[in-house]
Amino acid sequence: MQAVFFVNFGGLGAITESADEITDMAGTFSAFKFDLKGANSLEQSINSSQEAGTTFFEQTLSLNLPKLSKEDMVQFKLISYGRPHCVIVDNNGNAFLAGKEHGLTVSGGSITTGAAFGDMSGTTLTLSGQEKLPANFIAGATAANPFAGMSSATATIVVGTNS
Repeated sequence: MQAVFFVNFGGLGAITESADEITDMAGTFSAFKFDLKGANSLEQSINSSQEAGTTFFEQTLSLNLPKLSKEDMVQFKLISYGRPHCVIVDNNGNAFLAGKEHGLTVSGGSITTGAAFGDMSGTTLTLSGQEKLPANFIAGATAANPFAGMSSATATIVVGTNS
């Protein structure tokens, strides 16, 4: 994964879709961007019950965010208390919206300062959520700005200090 963008729940405004791809968002929002390297993942498990006739998708986002800063700590605290929408840009340049209807909540993580020179100083976060559908592709997205193709969205991108 190349980057993750956190947007406060409900901030994306009305979302327009076509063929399971997001084609527009009507909100005015700030997106907090964190560049990713190494072991980061979005896993979407399909959960179906033949008896109940239901299917949902469990979305689990696992992040390793190196470098500690007081500015990032404020954002991680707010993310932990909220349930943000998360836009993930994968290594192929695809952008996905996870937590579209219900948001994702922090289900675990840690703030670490390593003991040895080679140890990570940073934050690990695990966010999870349950949605009716898997994370949607976002049309016209770029790695630098996954909201670039959204004509109605007014996105301010705030870059984290972990780069």
